[in-house]
Amino acid sequence: MAQNLKTGDIVKVLSGDHKGKTAKIVKMDRKNGKAMLEGINVIERHLGKTPMNPQGGKKTVHVGIDLSNLKKEEKK
Repeated sequence: MAQNLKTGDIVKVLSGDHKGKTAKIVKMDRKNGKAMLEGINVIERHLGKTPMNPQGGKKTVHVGIDLSNLKKEEKK
């Protein structure tokens, strides 16, 4: 990992479905080399019924983008 990315940095997506988009890093997963971006790659997970959540329902989850597909944007 050559880049020094951290939470709060503004990055540009270099490849994939969201190529060219710019977003802020919300969370980092250094063990797996992924970054969760604000508003990009967010999916809905369906939850089954449990004693803690008897209704079930939906939950939004960030899916990480590999750090090699991101480039830090310079502040102007």
